[in-house]
Amino acid sequence: MQFGIFSVSDITQDPVTGDTPSEAERIRATATIARHAEEVGLDVFAIGEHHNPPFWSSSPTTFLAAVAAQTERIIVSTATTLITTNDPVKLAEDYALLQHVAGGRADLMLGRGNTGPVYPWFGQDIRQGLPLAIENYALLHRLWREDVVNWEGAFRTPLQGFTSTPRPLDDVPPFVWHGSIRTPEIAEQAAYYGDGYFANNIFWPKEHYQRLVALYRQRFAHYGHGTPEQAIVGLGGQVFMRASSQDAVREFRPFFDNAPVYGHGPSLEDFTEMTPLTVGSPQQVIDRYAAMRDTFGDYQRQLFLIDHAGLPLKTVLEQLDLLGGEVVPVLRRELSRGRPADVPDAPTHASLVAARYGAQAARQPRPNANRGDNLTVGLPYHDSAPVGGDR
Repeated sequence: MQFGIFSVSDITQDPVTGDTPSEAERIRATATIARHAEEVGLDVFAIGEHHNPPFWSSSPTTFLAAVAAQTERIIVSTATTLITTNDPVKLAEDYALLQHVAGGRADLMLGRGNTGPVYPWFGQDIRQGLPLAIENYALLHRLWREDVVNWEGAFRTPLQGFTSTPRPLDDVPPFVWHGSIRTPEIAEQAAYYGDGYFANNIFWPKEHYQRLVALYRQRFAHYGHGTPEQAIVGLGGQVFMRASSQDAVREFRPFFDNAPVYGHGPSLEDFTEMTPLTVGSPQQVIDRYAAMRDTFGDYQRQLFLIDHAGLPLKTVLEQLDLLGGEVVPVLRRELSRGRPADVPDAPTHASLVAARYGAQAARQPRPNANRGDNLTVGLPYHDSAPVGGDR
C-alpha cells in the first residue's frame, strides 16, 4: 500500500503571526515538503492544479519535474489534473515527458476540478463538464497507446495521422487515477478503463464516498477487470498531530477557523465528527485511518493533506516527521494484516512494465516511421535515474 501527501497549493495568511508567504516562498516551501516526504519514508507526493488565487500550482508538470530531479524514490503525481479544460494532446505530451524525466516515478489523477470560472478561461462551457471529461480522456487514452491516431470529436479539431511525443516510457503509459468528490459518472469512467479511482475523502461524511467506491468496484468487475476487491482505490485524508490531542486542537483551531477552504463554517469539532479530518495524537490518527478498511475495503493509496490553511513550513515538516515516524509504519502493518493475497498493490511503472512484458522478458524496440524508440536505455528499469538525478 502507498502512503503520501497531497498539496492544494494555497497561499494563506498564518492567522497566528499574520504573515502571508509570497508565491516564491510558498513554491520553495512546497518543494522542501516534497523532499522531506521522501526522507521520512512516504511513497507519493501529489500537487493539485489551479488557475486562480490563492493557489499557485497552474503547471503541475513543471513543478513535479523539479521534485523528481531532487528526489530518488518518491512517486510524483497530481491531485488533480483538469481533464476538462486541458487539451488532451498537451496532456499526453506533458505527462509522458514527466514520466521520462522522473524515470517512471510518475502517475496522475484526472478530475473536473471545483472552480467553475476555469471553464471560460480556457474556452470551455461548464455545462459540458461531463462530456468533456469523457471525450478528452477517451482521446488521451488512445494517444498513449496508439503510435498514429486519427480522431474526430465534439470539442477539439480533428487529428489525422497524429503521433504524440515523446511516447510513454517503455510503451507503458502513466497510471491514471480518476478523482471525484461527488460524481458517479467519474467512478463509472474509471471502472470502464480499469484505471484507479480516488475518492477525495476530505469534505463530506464517509458514507458519501463509500457509495461511490462501491459503485466503482461493482462496475470494475462488470467490465471484466477483476473482482470488486481487486479494483484500485485511493483515499484522501486530513490530519494535524501533536503528542497530546489537547495540544493539537489548541494549535490547529485558529488555522481551521480562518482557512478559506472550510473556515467560518462548521466548528472544528463538528467537522472532525462529520469527515476524516483528524486533529489529535498520532495514535488517534492511526485508529481513525486503520478503520478506513472497514468502510472502503482493502485499498491501495492513502494521501494526506497537511500543508494548507497557512500552516508554517516548520509545522508542516514536524507533521511529516510524525506521519513518517509514528503513523505510517503502524498503518502499513495494520492495513497489511489479513489482506487477501489476490488484492493488488498500487500500480507502479515497474509493475506495469512487468505485467506487460513479463518479469524477465527483454523489451525490444518497435520501430515506427513517426517515432523513435522509447525503451529505458541501457539499464533495467529499477536502476534508471530521473533526468537531472544524482545517481
